[in-house]
Amino acid sequence: MSVIVLVEHTGGIIKKKNFEAVQYAAQIAKQMGSTVTAVVLGNVADAEMESLGEYGAQKVLHVADSRLDELHARAYTSALVAAAQKESSKVIVTLHDIKGRMVAPRVAVTLKAGLVAGALSYPDMEKGFVIKKAVFSGKAFAYVNILSDVKVIMLMPNTFPVGKVEGKAVVEKQEVSFGDKDFGVKVKAVNKVTGAVPLADADLVVSGGRGMKGPENWGILEDLAKELGAATACSRPVADAHWRPHHEHVGQTGGTVRPNLYIAVGISGAIQHLAGVNGSKTIVVINKDPEAPFFKAANYGVVGDAMEILPRLTAAIKKFKEHHK
Repeated sequence: MSVIVLVEHTGGIIKKKNFEAVQYAAQIAKQMGSTVTAVVLGNVADAEMESLGEYGAQKVLHVADSRLDELHARAYTSALVAAAQKESSKVIVTLHDIKGRMVAPRVAVTLKAGLVAGALSYPDMEKGFVIKKAVFSGKAFAYVNILSDVKVIMLMPNTFPVGKVEGKAVVEKQEVSFGDKDFGVKVKAVNKVTGAVPLADADLVVSGGRGMKGPENWGILEDLAKELGAATACSRPVADAHWRPHHEHVGQTGGTVRPNLYIAVGISGAIQHLAGVNGSKTIVVINKDPEAPFFKAANYGVVGDAMEILPRLTAAIKKFKEHHK
């Protein structure tokens, strides 16, 4: 009756957002008087998987098939369903990210389970199995009661703080019989951005809009991001104008980010952009238009020309870092 949680990795390294998912599953298991079993797919070292015990997992089911180093939605579904059946699981947790979106709905259909995508709370078991999630592009919240016997939850990353406990998970090999259709889609190549902080994993994001005036001015924004150790992002008009690559576009029609700090430079703050960033813990807006809608959503705002403010802000951060070495 373990709570199952899908744990992702990049090149054999498990990232922070997965620790949050394990810890989330552990809290649910505690309420249910159960345990947590993590499912890891592909090539990952035992020591890396054992460390999941520090976040609440008692066991790891490892499907050590090198083909699973790349995302194959059917194969991932088969592996997760097999693990859930082996553990007689009633609750399955994934992240609400690209892999989760491709896998969790398939798992839910296979197991005839109810699903909540983008969970923002632990289940309220006094009222059934009620979970809070954002709706209407983050403008409202819904409280969903899952009535099915098996339940699938997709956790919105960076919702809960992550802390370690004492523990070491037991790693157990899991054999799964895959069919030809499980690997029907062939991955020819994976082109990854190198030398930069991945946007999906970033705790700090510096984002630019049309107020940057042109791609030739992006250097001052990148300088600020480098000093902060932040990822860079942009609004849709910037990506559409090819000032920045499309993988940096955040908003309703782009990516969704939930960093601890989001700095928006020269972005007006249309509702479509806010839909992709309104889960940020702290929002700082820099814009020369004092009537820009983004200021209404900001925790802090600076009215002024980004061409003057960004270099001064970067210099101040550099001075602060040098002083506190």
